[in-house]
Amino acid sequence: MVVVSVLLMIGGLLIINGIYAYQSKHIDAHFLSTLWYYVKIIPLLLSAILMIGYGVKFLTSSSNHLTFALIVSKGLEILVSVVIGYIFFKEIPTWRTGVGIGIILTGFWVVKGK
Repeated sequence: MVVVSVLLMIGGLLIINGIYAYQSKHIDAHFLSTLWYYVKIIPLLLSAILMIGYGVKFLTSSSNHLTFALIVSKGLEILVSVVIGYIFFKEIPTWRTGVGIGIILTGFWVVKGK
């Protein structure tokens, strides 16, 4: 169940971060252009929200710890953001990104070790 929950969260986070990255790179900043873009992708947003929600729910039921599930979700979000940043903008992670991910991994260890 843990693998399914992590895959659901990764899938939903990839969709949401991909939507925002595509918007910032390809969609005109005018209100009506942005509104029309979001109207067209409502099904994607809904599916991504459901995937993340069920991923957190399944991980919470597997670990009996909501805080841990939410921290895992945020950690995955940062990793997905790094990947999406590279795919859309060719941003190379710096040493600060590595330090941030290290802090998150330490947080996993502290929370799970409780």
